[in-house]
Amino acid sequence: MEREISKELVHWAKSSNRKPLILRGARQVGKTWLVRDLARRQGLVLLEVNLERDPGLARLFEATDPQRVFSDLALVKDHRAEAASTLLFIDEIQAAPEVLSKLRWFAEEMPQLAVIAAGSLLEFALADFSYSMPVGRVAYAFVEPMSFPEFLQAHGQEHLLQHLCDWRPPSVLSAAVHEKASEWFDRFQMVGGMPEVVARDVEGASASECRGLQRDLLRTYQDDFAKYSKRLNVRILHAVMLAATASLGKKFVYGSVGEGVKILQARQALELLAMARVCTLIPHTAANGLPLAAERNDRLRKAVLLDIGLAHALWNTPAGKYFPSWEQVAPTIRGMVSEQVAAQQLRQLGSGFSREGELFHWRREGGRAGEIDYLVEIDGKILPVEVKSGSVGAMKSLHQFMHDKKLTLALRMDRNPPSLQAMDVGTTQGQKVKYTLLNLPHYMGCCLVELIELLGLDT
Repeated sequence: MEREISKELVHWAKSSNRKPLILRGARQVGKTWLVRDLARRQGLVLLEVNLERDPGLARLFEATDPQRVFSDLALVKDHRAEAASTLLFIDEIQAAPEVLSKLRWFAEEMPQLAVIAAGSLLEFALADFSYSMPVGRVAYAFVEPMSFPEFLQAHGQEHLLQHLCDWRPPSVLSAAVHEKASEWFDRFQMVGGMPEVVARDVEGASASECRGLQRDLLRTYQDDFAKYSKRLNVRILHAVMLAATASLGKKFVYGSVGEGVKILQARQALELLAMARVCTLIPHTAANGLPLAAERNDRLRKAVLLDIGLAHALWNTPAGKYFPSWEQVAPTIRGMVSEQVAAQQLRQLGSGFSREGELFHWRREGGRAGEIDYLVEIDGKILPVEVKSGSVGAMKSLHQFMHDKKLTLALRMDRNPPSLQAMDVGTTQGQKVKYTLLNLPHYMGCCLVELIELLGLDT
């Protein structure tokens, strides 16, 4: 399967000044596959070390000479290639986090050796060992579940994807393309982007088999909870994960997690799940300027899951011989699915090398109600995002927000074909507001950055 981040990995491997690379991302998003695929693409001989499966190998990194470390690893693993032809992959590095701080040796004294480290629950090790990390001497890459374009490519739908990428306003997307893209996106919303599930879907697995794999992945994450047990009770972690799924699209309320779970415990559990990348926390921002993080408020947070497939496993969405059609899914679930999948797509817009995508939301505190589902920074601009699960819906909050913040471009994601509208409306307070509204069906979320750049719209 093709992954977009593979291009960045190839660029890193070819760079004359590359640094040891740390792959960050949740369990089962494809980190190990990506490294093996990179070695194949670049004609490098893979020297793979798994510190969880073979913890004794960690002692080889005690030497302060990277040449000695490489020589010893090569001897133990019967590796015959020279350093310049090798890709050293240190997997499950969180099992020996002290090795993280020693990656700088390879950057300083053995730059000809390509080095990548990865691991599940790596964020915990990075947090605990941040004081000794070789700042400026390692690079980071953030790995997400598969995107909708990657899903289409895996299914051999490159032609359809090209139609979507080619759309430009004011042209009209053909009804045939819109219908076919909607059908594939509805399938994506049921299968999700976890590589193992997508691979089985491509191979022709039934809907129930895909759902079974999603439940297996969920159990894998829940089994990981035992590794956090010294930090917090496993029962509380599970309760908070259920609560996060039930509150998709809404502010997460710590006091409503469940009986016997205190607010402080709920907050700690949610932050642990975020560190494990099972959840993404979306803080509130006042959105009065850039960066959005300058006015963030972590007391008012939303939470979305790593992947929509995990939500289906928790909801126990029906999956018989076929997945249910979009209309057969309960309206409440449809709304939460749309919020989750929109967040996944928007989060992936900013992820990759050196940084991860960051999302915010806005809501009016006190007085009359008002809320913007998501806010993102694109090309140095603030973009408010309104998410709809159907083809219609009021936008009173968006009109008022655009007036108050003096912005000129907004995005609405719904089930209509793409279009560009010049809005000239009145707010509920009787104020006139003009702005440009980019309407994108959910399946075109991946095209957002390119469309804004090509349109030359200034927010």
